[in-house]
Parts: sequence; structure tokens; C-alpha cells
Amino acid sequence: MNIAVKAANQVLNIVVLIAVMAMLALGGYVMWDSSQVYAQASETNYATYKPSGASDLSFQDLQKINPEVVAWLDVYGTHIDYPVTHGTDNMKYVNTDAMGAYSLSGAIFLDAGNSADFTDINNIVYGHHMDADTMFGELTDFADGAYFQAHQYGSLFAGGQTLGIQFFAFVHADAYDESIYNTKVDAGSETQYVSSLETLATNVRDGVTIKPGDRLILLSTCASSTTNGRDILVGKITATAQTDTFAKNAGANAPVTTAVAPAVKQGMLTIISAGVLFCVIAGTVTYFIRKHKETNGGGDEK
Repeated sequence: MNIAVKAANQVLNIVVLIAVMAMLALGGYVMWDSSQVYAQASETNYATYKPSGASDLSFQDLQKINPEVVAWLDVYGTHIDYPVTHGTDNMKYVNTDAMGAYSLSGAIFLDAGNSADFTDINNIVYGHHMDADTMFGELTDFADGAYFQAHQYGSLFAGGQTLGIQFFAFVHADAYDESIYNTKVDAGSETQYVSSLETLATNVRDGVTIKPGDRLILLSTCASSTTNGRDILVGKITATAQTDTFAKNAGANAPVTTAVAPAVKQGMLTIISAGVLFCVIAGTVTYFIRKHKETNGGGDEK
């Protein structure tokens, strides 16, 4: 009877060990898979295609790969530095990247109801809210008043020219609010539309005026704080772009940013996770070795 019990215990221990190892392996795969998603979403994947100064040859190369790439968006002092796509509907680029390949992180895309050259009064741009400072994950940072004040400008390359963006409001809205998500704002009603935005704004920049003929850009992403919530960074499109004082070698007076690059963050996370995983595996194996010795009457304590 004792032999049968010991054998059963050994089989049970092996089964449990296999189950634990399988779960740990699955956890490791999930961590690896997550890191791949963030890596695919990083802005560094597109850096070589970014228009530079008066030259847009590299950008044209990207357009040859995917003709639905229509612009380039850069929010100074953030990792939001991506090509902008424009599809025939608002679903394609939810899970298609700027190269035209399937991707869970999707792409930054202009509302299908807008003109591809950003000549509408209200231009709405969407992106996934992702961690590791990828896609539009950093938009939520603009809810902080100090961060909002420190990050005022961006640039938009569209229609063959580099335009400026001056951000003046951060808004929390409902995804189904058609008065906000309106790509057909009528000429002459710009001021009224902006007033409706500012009533929902948590942060507003003083001194920015909107007059008839001005163009707006809304950067929209999901918000976890409310059901169907959306965080929107609102900007005014200007004829010229401001100097990016956050850029490297911008000068001694450039603001200092403490943001860690997404690749570095993900690398740190992977190392930490791998360490935890190793400790769990080692502890589990040690536990079952001791159980096996105890079941068979062995052990150093004897």
C-alpha cells in the first residue's frame, strides 16, 4: 500500500510540475508577445522615412510602399513622431500599420471624412492608447497641467509642406459626441466650435485665438477613466512650424525631458520579468525535488 501511495504521489507531483511549467511557459510567451507588439508600434521603425527640412524624398519612399500615407505628425517633446495614414473608412488602420501590414498596434490615421491634405477646418487624427510611450499613449500626459504647459508645439508635414501646430486645449469627451467628432465644421463657425471644445477641456492655453479661416487638428485616443471616454489634444494648424526645443542639440536653453525611450523601457521590463520568471521556476523545481525526497524517505535532514 505504501509503495502504491508513494507512486501515486510521485505521479501527482510530476503532473503538477508539468502544469506549473506550462503556465510559466505561457506567461513567458505572453510577455514576449507583448514586447513584440510594443516594438512594432515604436516610432523608431519609421524614422528613416521622416521628411527633413525641404526634402521629402524619404517620405515619398514610404508613400511608394503605402500610397495611403498622407502626412507626418510630430508632437514636440514626446514619442509621437509618426506617419499619418488616410483610408476609405475608420476601421482599416485600427489593425494595419503605416507600411500596410497587419498589426495589432495599427497606425496613426486621419478620419476618413477629412480631406487627405488637411485642408478642412477640423481635422481629426486617431491612434491607439498604448503603453511604453508608443502610438498615442502619451496623450493622457497632457491631462497634467504642468506637462500641458511645457508641451505647446508640434509640426505637420502635409500637402508637400511643413506646417506648425500650437496645442491649446486638452479635452475629455465621449466617443459618440458628434458635436465634437465633426469633420464638417462650417466656415465661420470655428469660434463657436472651439468654445464647445473648451467647455469640456481640463486644460486650456491662454492667448491662443481662433478666427475664421483657421484650421484645427484633434489628436484622439481612448481613455480608460470613463466608458466610451476619449482624450483629445486640440491644436491650431499654423503656416510655419516652431523650432523643436526638445530635439537633441537644440541649444543650451532647451528643456530637459526625462522620458525613457520605449525600447529601453521594454528592455528593462523584459529583464525584470525574466528574472522573476527564473526565480519562480527555480523555486518550483526546488520545491518538488524536496517533496520527492520526502515522499521517498530521503533528504539531508535524515
